[in-house]
Amino acid sequence: MSARNQESQIITSESSKRLVDFLESMDLHKKDFAEMIGVTLSYVYSLIDNTIPFSTRTTTLERIALIMGVSPDDFPEYKISEEPKLIDPGLQFLKEKQNQIGLTNLQLIKKFPRQKRVEIVDLWRGAEPLPLDWRDLSSIAEVLNVSSKEIYPYWQARMHQYLQMGGIDLIANSLLIDSMFEGAKKHLKI
Repeated sequence: MSARNQESQIITSESSKRLVDFLESMDLHKKDFAEMIGVTLSYVYSLIDNTIPFSTRTTTLERIALIMGVSPDDFPEYKISEEPKLIDPGLQFLKEKQNQIGLTNLQLIKKFPRQKRVEIVDLWRGAEPLPLDWRDLSSIAEVLNVSSKEIYPYWQARMHQYLQMGGIDLIANSLLIDSMFEGAKKHLKI
């Protein structure tokens, strides 16, 4: 075996072993993990198989790292994404609340239904902005003990952004938009 192949095998073994150790230490079933990172169970088995090179997919590595609570840079296979990361003030606020109540990313993600977990992972890794759907956003806020009153300003700012990107002139339509948000506040009892 050439030196380069040996080096590649060591890297593969290192990342695979790290993942296996994490899954075992957290008593996390491979099927649950697969759902959290948006892949099939057989793909997870290929990730932990020392004979197959570990994933180099940026999205997959970022999701794995987020679940493990580490930086994607900790994986030798990781290549920095050319995709811009969203820095959403609302998500930053929710992450701060998560830290305040002492939840790890894995603990947080487990609090959501299985079909919702990969969406939460993508929000937390900066691939998606704050949800526009109030029900989705309030379910996240509820898990983090954040009141509607606390999260509402972030949702309103996100809605302003959405309306503006959709071609609405916020200044010319300010009375209409203000009325719309006042109605939303009444409905939400904020």
